[in-house]
Amino acid sequence: MARIQASDSLIPRQVFEVPPAEPNNSTAETGSQGSGVKLKKQISLLDGVAIIVGVIVGSGIFVSPKGVLLYSGSIGQSLIVWVLCGVLSMVGALCYAELGTMIPKSGGDYAYIGTAFGPLPAFLYLWVALLILVPTGNAITALTFAQYLLKPFWPSCEAPIGAVQLLAAAMICVLTVINCYNVKWVTRVTDIFTGTKVLALMVIVGAGVWWLFAGKTELWEQPFAGGLYSPGYISLAFYSGLFSYSGWNYLNFVTEELKDPYRNLPKAICISLPVVTIIYMITNIAYFSVLSPDEILSSDAVAVTFGDKMLGYFAWIMPFAVACSTFGSLNGAIFASSRLFFVGARNGHLPAAISLINVNCLTPVPSLIFLGVVTVLLLFIKDMYVLINYVSYVEALFTLISVSGLLWLRYKQPKTERPIRVSLALPVIYLIVCLFLVISSCFQSPGAVGVGTLIILSGIPVYYLTIHNPVKWLADTSQAINLWCSKFFICMPNQEKFD
Repeated sequence: MARIQASDSLIPRQVFEVPPAEPNNSTAETGSQGSGVKLKKQISLLDGVAIIVGVIVGSGIFVSPKGVLLYSGSIGQSLIVWVLCGVLSMVGALCYAELGTMIPKSGGDYAYIGTAFGPLPAFLYLWVALLILVPTGNAITALTFAQYLLKPFWPSCEAPIGAVQLLAAAMICVLTVINCYNVKWVTRVTDIFTGTKVLALMVIVGAGVWWLFAGKTELWEQPFAGGLYSPGYISLAFYSGLFSYSGWNYLNFVTEELKDPYRNLPKAICISLPVVTIIYMITNIAYFSVLSPDEILSSDAVAVTFGDKMLGYFAWIMPFAVACSTFGSLNGAIFASSRLFFVGARNGHLPAAISLINVNCLTPVPSLIFLGVVTVLLLFIKDMYVLINYVSYVEALFTLISVSGLLWLRYKQPKTERPIRVSLALPVIYLIVCLFLVISSCFQSPGAVGVGTLIILSGIPVYYLTIHNPVKWLADTSQAINLWCSKFFICMPNQEKFD
């Protein structure tokens, strides 16, 4: 893959004087002679499981039940979709385990697509990840946080969209600052809010079990009544369900920091995905036991509606706990996704400024700030479910390309060492399902597909103008921005050499 290394001569050496003492607040360390920044392998198996579960179990389980039910038409079919989404995510994660141990580099899909198909497809993934996948997913989580936190103040109607957007923007800014300033704060926030997330799910499941044991099972008398079976509706139901499982590949973004990745990467996947699937199943059973389909479809905050019906005076606990859950999930997503853009900039596929690291905090401050700004701009899209369908199409497309890369590499590089080698049936099945989702969405949501495709294709001229054969004035502008960010954010480039 072609790379553009940042030149030391572009940045005044006096701007960067690495402190003699190694900071204790980062997952990175300076080189032995202050020559650069080197990521440490300190993510254990338990940490890997926590990252996957923590990122996956966020806003999705509190938002997507409505979307899955809307396009499934019945509670029975909805549960089937939830289970199949979990199985499909597990199959995809196992395919990524082979890719991640064969190509033990951070960056996930970006590294795999680049190895299999070259720099242009890899750049296009990075392009849409920066403009669509990561900020859109973060925007959805932030909007969910704001909706749940404001719901008690507007119990009988929707909260004003301006208030929701303002609170979501404030949340993004706060988490961006935390991620910029101190990595230990990031991990502590994740630990604290993971606890509230588990508490919220336990309350929902416990109330649902009590309701069923009380003999109130009338909602389960005809579980498949009203089911929708057209391919378009099925694909949209899967999109909403898969959105709730999105994040299973985030551990692949930080493979270089994972201890013994050949052993811990597949183990973390095999532990976390079944756990998440079980959590989602029992939570949805609780929802469908207490709330009728009409009640779920008329609510923009399903868990809050559940709490209002079951918890009485303590109903306020539910929106607060759900808001904490989404807060922690977004915090983890910002932390993990920053590694993707750091790797892309390190390889010369993004402006060099994005690979700069603050010399005091050892965090990629320019990358985090840029990501925060793009996420805030996306908050002005009002319909959350349009966002889900929009991001799911693009994500499914590039996941399809990554798994195609697995098959292509087996053909082109059959003798390459593969510490994990999954059955050929798994990538083939995953490829067929992703192909079905991508094709069917073209007929069901042509507008979202068209916009997503245009954004992907817009990366082609960007690649040729800025990377393959850079235009001089663009290169000069990038250099000027890099120099300004270096001085303003007190940053230095990563000087360690990477293959």
